[in-house]
Amino acid sequence: MSEQDERTAPPHELELEMLELKPALEAVLMVADQPLDHLTLAQAVAHPPSDVQEALGELAREYDAQGRGFQLSAVAGGWRFVTREDYAPAVERFVVDGQQARLTQAALETLAVVAYRQPISRSRISAIRGVNVDGVARTLVTRGLIEEAGTDPESGAILYRTSVYFLERMGLDSLAQLPEIAPMLPEMADMEDDEGAASATVPAQDPDQIPDTPTDEPGEQREQ
Repeated sequence: MSEQDERTAPPHELELEMLELKPALEAVLMVADQPLDHLTLAQAVAHPPSDVQEALGELAREYDAQGRGFQLSAVAGGWRFVTREDYAPAVERFVVDGQQARLTQAALETLAVVAYRQPISRSRISAIRGVNVDGVARTLVTRGLIEEAGTDPESGAILYRTSVYFLERMGLDSLAQLPEIAPMLPEMADMEDDEGAASATVPAQDPDQIPDTPTDEPGEQREQ
């Protein structure tokens, strides 16, 4: 910064330039409630993006080398502090039973189908799982794990995909990091006949008219 710029720059900008990069990054990441990309962090700490990117990698390696109870992870297109998996039991003991929002088996199965077959409609999820998933899908949307992704051009049905929050909770930077189990699920073309059978046993209703269910399981009805 030139001498003229220093005279005209706001006081807080001068103070930011004097802050050491790594501690400044740690301070911002400590209060962030979502992953922050290096450009956002660079603006916050008033350092060049290239320096910030390099410093983030160095911090992550330092924490790993020191075996800290937390780590700096690249998730959902940004960086954030997360608990190191080795110390998960300590965190689990700290959290009071019942305060953790655990997903039921039904919700986990539905989430897996969405993750590997997105974008996908609820009727196709139902065809794959063999149950009505309306209640479970609403639960996943409410928790921010899946979101609407437009409509099917043929049927007009609402399509769903996983959210950025899903990537964050799974500790993934992109869907490309999902385990290779997609080939184990049936292809959509193979589901057409089954989908017709599913629609015959699961009454077609306006999703907005379906009453909410308090839990995941009551929203599921096993097809006969």
